[in-house]
Amino acid sequence: MRVLVTGGAGFIGSHLVDALVAAGHETAIVDNFWERGGGRRANVNPQSTLYRCDIRDQELDRVFAEFKPEAVSHHAAQHSVAISTEDPQFDADVNVKGLINVLRLAARYGTRKITFASSAATYGTPQYLPIDEKHPQLPESPYGITKMVAEHYLRYFRAAKGLEYTALRYGNVYGPRQDPNGEAGVIAIFAGRIIAGEPIRVDWDGEQQKDFVYVGDVARAGLMALDRGNGTCLNVGTGVGTSVNALHSAIAAAVGRDVEVVHAPKRAGDVRTCVFAVEAANRELGWEPLTSLSSGINATVEHFRST
Repeated sequence: MRVLVTGGAGFIGSHLVDALVAAGHETAIVDNFWERGGGRRANVNPQSTLYRCDIRDQELDRVFAEFKPEAVSHHAAQHSVAISTEDPQFDADVNVKGLINVLRLAARYGTRKITFASSAATYGTPQYLPIDEKHPQLPESPYGITKMVAEHYLRYFRAAKGLEYTALRYGNVYGPRQDPNGEAGVIAIFAGRIIAGEPIRVDWDGEQQKDFVYVGDVARAGLMALDRGNGTCLNVGTGVGTSVNALHSAIAAAVGRDVEVVHAPKRAGDVRTCVFAVEAANRELGWEPLTSLSSGINATVEHFRST
């Protein structure tokens, strides 16, 4: 299958490209290598065709006309909550208008399906745990809002144009090539600082818990979604909460050293516990997380040691 991966030089997108290539798919990458984004030349799979292009540009029409993708995995995005609050107009321009451009061209050039990188940020503060797909979507940042809006556009294009979709609502994704500015950046930040012997900062009391899912497992979900889960929005997490303090201990053990901890107050909007139900992804895709936290952290630490 010919698969176009937007944002395919970024953290998650590049791992998906690697999985697609390994599975025998013909792949192409669209990435604009924005300086505040996650796209890196070093992440580009050499067996994939690279188009340096912004998803909002007319140039994207040429990409679709030339490559004629049967499926598109849409990972290109403004991915920072902080940037979205600083500049919500820019966030919407990329995450909504950019998506519409991709969907419009996919419909025009006969693409069969879109798989979309959505986010658990669409849920906002948990009303109950674990968070399942029926949980109210009450996002608390412009980033979360644009990801939620994107899911509605996917539904519209399916109904109006026959363009299939699966949206994957990622938990806190971590692993090699991780961008420390992303939603699970704490692991990349801690790994880099502990390797360098520099102090780390722990906000609140460090007992707040998030659902950290390894990027290799996420890429596998994206691969499975190419021909499964039509018309669904699915959580991709582990169903297990891990505290910041536990992350610190695990990363220090993987590095083989510890560093000073600087404590800071609770950040505004920080959630105490956020864990996701993942039974729907198992039912619709046949997917489940396979990588233990210790194995994933070891792989992440080894990556940062070598870069």
